[in-house]
Amino acid sequence: MFIYVTLFDHSGFDIQMNRKTLAFHTLGCKLNFSETSSISRDMVARGYEIVNPKERADVYVINSCTVTKNAEKRCRELIRKAMRLNPEAHVIIVGCYAQIKPEELASIPGVSMVLGNKEKFDLAGHLGMLASENTQANRGKDKLDTFIPGFSSDDRTRSFFKIQDGCDYMCSYCTIPMARGRSRSNSIGETLKTARSVAGTDMKEVVLTGVNIGDFGKPHGESFVDLLRELVKMEGLDRIRLSSVEPDLLSDEIIELAASEPTLMPHFHIPLQSGSDTILKAMGRKYDTELFAERISKIRELLPHACIAADVIAGFPGETEALFRETYDFISMQDISYLHVFTYSERENTKASRIMEAVNPAVSKERSQKLQQLSREKKQGFIKACQGLKTKVLWEKEQQDTFMYGFTENYIRTKTPYNPEKTNTIEEVVLNTTDEKGVYII
Repeated sequence: MFIYVTLFDHSGFDIQMNRKTLAFHTLGCKLNFSETSSISRDMVARGYEIVNPKERADVYVINSCTVTKNAEKRCRELIRKAMRLNPEAHVIIVGCYAQIKPEELASIPGVSMVLGNKEKFDLAGHLGMLASENTQANRGKDKLDTFIPGFSSDDRTRSFFKIQDGCDYMCSYCTIPMARGRSRSNSIGETLKTARSVAGTDMKEVVLTGVNIGDFGKPHGESFVDLLRELVKMEGLDRIRLSSVEPDLLSDEIIELAASEPTLMPHFHIPLQSGSDTILKAMGRKYDTELFAERISKIRELLPHACIAADVIAGFPGETEALFRETYDFISMQDISYLHVFTYSERENTKASRIMEAVNPAVSKERSQKLQQLSREKKQGFIKACQGLKTKVLWEKEQQDTFMYGFTENYIRTKTPYNPEKTNTIEEVVLNTTDEKGVYII
């Protein structure tokens, strides 16, 4: 998503640099999108104007991701694309890739500045440095010890609301603690202040985001469920949806609250990563398959039509064919709705990259494909099981052909003949008929 911004003369930057436009591109997770939106709003508040995203930019800001090699590759591709669009442009890389590998990024032709996950929030302050001779400022190694809240406002119907950052879980395959720092958040009181800003917009749905949102409140002796109890009482938040919550942090209290509060959507995203306890232990995960199965059972007991998504990694080092079969069979037996399947991507300076035997890439790819097929079967079954369900749909501004689209409370995609008056409204519907792609037609 590119966001172009015109700089007014009083900014100082336009006078010194003769630059006129600024563009953002966001890679990775919902948290990144939330932060990019917050940064762009700050720029607008400082006198910048958002303009047509198809125009050539003088400065490109890429909010980067480092979860996989492909994410880093995509960032480098965007740098080259920016240089093709405008060879005279400045490119600023911010975010997780910038935090982990600032020197690597700074050496790429066209990159003028690298800002990590703390410095990126002072983008306006750093733009003036582009006027200096030393434009390849490298600030990717700053200590990550503060929490900066934010929320996205680019989507008229939905906001990604950042409530937490960082992670204390040192999983053997993951660099996120290095890229994002330790787990941290505001107090419930401070978080509610930001939530009121979201509630004051016309957006109907808020998605709670972070690196490990179930860890919310720990620095203050508070808990995630305590925050949820306050958020469901807030006027203006019509729908609250959770992003990923770790199995060991998804408590009975959270599930019971979702079952009793219509504002909290019956939609859970639970990282599994492997269905083999041997692999889970090697990953350094804080749960086993028994606990994961208990969480699924509890949700189905109280919310039989809830959407339950799970993450899984194929080809983790040391994953034999027998251990993969354990994962496949375990997932087959669980009443989940679909999977997010990832092929293992080796990350430098992680335990997994140093001490475990790698799986042949072709084998990893084959296992990913098997899990993706299993996911498709799970999703088809979930959609069919919801036939006849009375639910509510939030209609979005998206239009394709003659239809507009929306999601039910339990995250089933629906469509209806386009009617602009329905945009950003919630409508009660009954799910009866699907098209050839499994989208319910209302």
